[in-house]
Amino acid sequence: MMQTNTIRAGLFLAAAFFAAPSAALELKETPGIDPTLPPVAERLPSEPLIVDLEAKGRKTGIPGGSIDTLIGRAKDVRLINVWGYARLVGYNEKLELVPDILESFDVEDGRIFTLHTRKGHKWSDGHPFGAEDIRYYFEDIVSNESLTPSGLPPFLMVNGKGPKFEVLDETTVRFTWDEPNPLFLPELAKSRPPFIYRPAHYLKNFHEKYGDPDYIAKQAEKVKARSWAPLHNKKDDMYNAKNVNMPSLQPWVRTRDDSDLRFVLERNPYYHRVDTAGQQLPYLDEVIMTVADGKLIPAKAQAGESNLQARNLNFSDITVLKKGEKQNGYITALWSNTKGSEISILPNLTVKDPVWRELLRDTRFRHALSLGIDRNLINRVLFFGLGTPGNDTVLAASPLYKAEYTTKWAEFDPDRANALLDEIGLTERNGEGTRLMPDGRPLEIIVETSGEAQVQDDALELVTEMWKQIGVKMFPKPSQRDNMRERAISGELLMSVWWGFENGIPTSEMPPEDYVPVHGDRTEWYAWGDYHETGGEGGEKPDWPPAERLVELYKAWLVSRTPEERAGIWEEILEIHADETIHIGLVSGVRQPVVIKGLENVPMEGIYGWDPGAHFGIHRMDEF
Repeated sequence: MMQTNTIRAGLFLAAAFFAAPSAALELKETPGIDPTLPPVAERLPSEPLIVDLEAKGRKTGIPGGSIDTLIGRAKDVRLINVWGYARLVGYNEKLELVPDILESFDVEDGRIFTLHTRKGHKWSDGHPFGAEDIRYYFEDIVSNESLTPSGLPPFLMVNGKGPKFEVLDETTVRFTWDEPNPLFLPELAKSRPPFIYRPAHYLKNFHEKYGDPDYIAKQAEKVKARSWAPLHNKKDDMYNAKNVNMPSLQPWVRTRDDSDLRFVLERNPYYHRVDTAGQQLPYLDEVIMTVADGKLIPAKAQAGESNLQARNLNFSDITVLKKGEKQNGYITALWSNTKGSEISILPNLTVKDPVWRELLRDTRFRHALSLGIDRNLINRVLFFGLGTPGNDTVLAASPLYKAEYTTKWAEFDPDRANALLDEIGLTERNGEGTRLMPDGRPLEIIVETSGEAQVQDDALELVTEMWKQIGVKMFPKPSQRDNMRERAISGELLMSVWWGFENGIPTSEMPPEDYVPVHGDRTEWYAWGDYHETGGEGGEKPDWPPAERLVELYKAWLVSRTPEERAGIWEEILEIHADETIHIGLVSGVRQPVVIKGLENVPMEGIYGWDPGAHFGIHRMDEF
């Protein structure tokens, strides 16, 4: 049975965000736009995406103006392609997947995906966008060994097989897999998506199959590329915003290469969204991104030098930012951070030391460490009591949330913690009151930090004093991100501190990959993740029952057909985490300051995260 109806129903659920197309919509020309461009009716798709701002509680804007914002490094200019958040399908503020660049999509049996682009849609340079651009990506880039020697990316593979790809007409393509592929649509909605479309009319000039060999040779020589393939890869830049000649579908486009300290991103005159008053989005003509020392950005934001700032601002900056509001004419909104925890202590379950490995995998030991932490005190001391003490897990904003996931084994109960440690057999202590391990070594835990967040170091200082009460001695050890990773790879890392789960607001439709041992860049179970990523050639096969079950559940999610099936899988994954305390989270829901100066339609309450969220993207920066 086709699931098309389910998806269409999802579109109706999103009606609060989009208005129905109307032939009566009177389009208005954008003031100040280049007069040599075609009129707005010719620049827009025949069925543009019409945004009902009133239904979202926002105002119909007046076109013009700019956003000034500060970035800590030149390469952060790529964030324009994150914040713009034009995606084939994207998340709305209800975390529903809805068409955006696409006019619609149909899904049959979880494995047949038909994508409909908008008739008349154009790239930022005015060339048509449609099925050919998706075909070029699939057939001429990711299926070409010279350009993609690693083969098709994982989201296009199901049980080792790629899809059958078809062009049905100028605006319609179809991907068909033999089995369900629930990874496909969520991948397209990421803050850094795979961009399964490319401007074929532009990139064909650099492809051996289509381009002039002499022209390709000259262009390759200019950029010191050895052949056509590295030249093509240099030109193919949908994300980093380095190639100013690369056409785009985003609301703002980089068209100048005149500075690496001040980047001016200009409105895309062919952008596909309009408001109900017939005005083409984005409202703002430009986004200006200026490079500044990251440590100075809070002070510069306080001085009123930014219209919109969240990057390089932290919870600890809120007090200072609030003080400068009246004098410098801005407001400080406090959005909810979407991480599963602001701070998470991660025992390395694949540590090489056999005594530590057995101890860290003993559920009672992790429970004791968790019960030995006064999270309420940490919340009061570090976050003014504004966070939520508890585990590293999904937040209340997630439809998968259950209160017990946050609270289980997370209360402060040193008596119970001590009893659990005694039960394990760690009853002997040295003269300092530190318990002794089974081999006689003192129970001294080295927790490595990346040195990137002072709040993590501050939290560890507090936890050090708390763990003394249960006979556990902790030594925080400053390190670096790369060194921590290397020590995890070698099995030397015992425990680390990091931010919690990146996605604390998942729905059943989002892959649970962060919550299961399938990636080798996780310090809590590097060897298991590496085993999965390398197909058993590296790392270690999971030999701990909870980890084995998590991998089974992930594999079940990858072949699931319905949201109900996926929700059941997610529930068991989250229950395992709550029961096992795999991560020792401290406080979640910590606020992210967002400085807003002279802008409207920026929400005072919002979510701030990478996936899903794209920082400002989910709140639609083109409507600011």
